[in-house]
Amino acid sequence: MRGWTEFDGDRAPVVLEISFWGAALISAFVYVASLHPDVRPGLAERPLIWAFFWMGAAALLAACVLWFLLPWRASAPAGRKALTVLFLGVSLFMMSAGSITALLISCLAVGNALVVFGVRGAVAYSIVTGSLHFGTTLLNPAHTLFVAVVNGLLALFLCVVIVLVMMALLEAHRQAVRTRHLLAELEEAHAALRRYAEQSRDLAVADERARMARDMHDSIGHHLTVINMGLANAQRFRTARPESAWEEVRQAQELTRDALNDTRRWVRALKPLRMEGRTGSAALELLAASFRSADLEVVFAMDGDWPDVAEGHELVCYRVLQEGLTNVLRHARAGRVDVTLGCASGEVTLTIADDGAGADPDRVAEGFGLRGLEERLRAIGGALEIDNRPGDGFALTAKVRA
Repeated sequence: MRGWTEFDGDRAPVVLEISFWGAALISAFVYVASLHPDVRPGLAERPLIWAFFWMGAAALLAACVLWFLLPWRASAPAGRKALTVLFLGVSLFMMSAGSITALLISCLAVGNALVVFGVRGAVAYSIVTGSLHFGTTLLNPAHTLFVAVVNGLLALFLCVVIVLVMMALLEAHRQAVRTRHLLAELEEAHAALRRYAEQSRDLAVADERARMARDMHDSIGHHLTVINMGLANAQRFRTARPESAWEEVRQAQELTRDALNDTRRWVRALKPLRMEGRTGSAALELLAASFRSADLEVVFAMDGDWPDVAEGHELVCYRVLQEGLTNVLRHARAGRVDVTLGCASGEVTLTIADDGAGADPDRVAEGFGLRGLEERLRAIGGALEIDNRPGDGFALTAKVRA
């Protein structure tokens, strides 16, 4: 759809359409009114003027037809470009026949020449229009040379004005086209970034699952292997050494409970961020509650209102809490863990502190999965702080930007 100042293929902007058809309607009204004897008495008794009158009316009709055919692009074929020359000739003939509004149509022809032929064509059309207006005025015995010069300069000035207006319209059109192209490129870039983000999330999920698979293999696989060996020993000792056999069964039973606890922990770890339709602090509180058991008290406290956190940053908070509580279950030998969520306008602070035995400094340096958390937090502009107190507990604090 064409805009007020935009060119659409071979059609003029709406503002030029209104200008042309307004001038054409006024000219038609003048021609029709001139047929009335009170407006132009004795017109029919003057054959030459009468002939010019009808030729001017015919020229107006030709201008209306040509207006639909005019090209409005520099790349138009030569045959189409010739129509703009014909359009100028028709408008100049109307002007010489005494039509006042024909000057505006001539100016529109100059504007069309600027689009089709460039500045040189517009200058040539302007000179021709001004010269013809000067000549037709000079040929009228009732006008002096001064009046002819003024009329010629006035016509030339109007042509210059229309050239400036057309240059502004062309620049506005170019800017609009450039803006549309930029918007299209931005939409493509946004779509590409969205695809890359989805790929990054998929890769992150794949890495997380690979890590969990390794940990599950090391943990549950080890338990099942030892259980299998213990039961095999119990079967071998059941007759010769029944007490040893029952001891193997008892140890296998304990290992089975440990393996079951590990399995439950991994099931919790595999739950998505939007647990049961909850997000933000509600999802974190629900995750913390899922780690409660008869042997571990988990206390969740929140200070402030949950800010508008990006989904990727929210996921990091979730993983920090998940990893911290998992480490408490696996290594801390704690009876209580306090989860504190501090919310500010620009930052979320998550602290997991237990009352366990602390951790071996060498093992903390090796990981507990903390190295991966540090990398995740650093990628989003966050930070991870570790407070290891051997024999007196372990605290993990993550700061995430909202």
